[in-house]
Amino acid sequence: MSIAFHHKPIMLQEVLSGLEIKPDGVYVDCTTGGAGHSLEIAKRLKGGKLICIDKDRDALAVAEERLAGLPVEFRHGDFKDVLPTLGKVDGILMDLGVSSYQIDTAERGFSYRLDGALDMRMDQTATLSAADVVNHYSEREIADIIYQYGEDRFARRIAQNIVRAREKQPITTTGQLAEIVTESIPGKFRYTGGNPCKRTFQALRIYVNRELAGLYECVLGAIEQLNEGGRICIITFHSLEDRLVKTAYRYQEASCVCDPHQPVCTCNKKSLVKIITKKPLVVSSEELEENSRAESAKLRIAERKA
Repeated sequence: MSIAFHHKPIMLQEVLSGLEIKPDGVYVDCTTGGAGHSLEIAKRLKGGKLICIDKDRDALAVAEERLAGLPVEFRHGDFKDVLPTLGKVDGILMDLGVSSYQIDTAERGFSYRLDGALDMRMDQTATLSAADVVNHYSEREIADIIYQYGEDRFARRIAQNIVRAREKQPITTTGQLAEIVTESIPGKFRYTGGNPCKRTFQALRIYVNRELAGLYECVLGAIEQLNEGGRICIITFHSLEDRLVKTAYRYQEASCVCDPHQPVCTCNKKSLVKIITKKPLVVSSEELEENSRAESAKLRIAERKA
């Protein structure tokens, strides 16, 4: 395997503890990536099975090599589509977001620091790329994407400058886009709060890969797939996805969702989970020293009730 797929699994010990792995259980790693989490889960199985899902074929190729000889099955696709087809399981891990390999591989087009083709597709068989969005979407559509998924207050200005730039020549590289975005941010805000391109690149990546589409419903369904005592662990990296996960957990923990002013419960809802992490776990200072990209990570754990 020639792919240099370096991966540091985030909050590895917390995930392993959170899953409470049974040797004969069935587990799912929804976002296999470099197989860091998968390897440690699979090594703890004896008679059980791990199902590894990823929409990135490069990731699956690396995982197949690294997990050779272990009780693992591989599925290509978006976990939101694959997971519901798997039936009952004992544990589910979702490590959301983009992998270090994808960021560090310039030709994948995820990085605002490395110049490469403006792509951002996690699934390279997908048709829509970031270049398609910035070159063909209207100014308003681009602004809405940057504001909705990047929460950037300068979204309108960025979109306006993207449209002006593409009238002169197509925007085909991450370097071109990074330069446009940087110049769109007023000077006094340009170098505060991290790289000025972070929010725009995040927004385009989320949109192109439909990362938030169906996530809430998927988490609801994933909880229903758990066997009694099964655990779900979800790592998020920004407020948009974390809010969806937190809301889904709380809904499945609630025993009633009727209007609070209603005198009698009529919803007949059953509480399906106990939330283990009332506040999300965050990365330790020691781990952060080794992996600064984990700074915004939050881990939420829930357990299926009887």
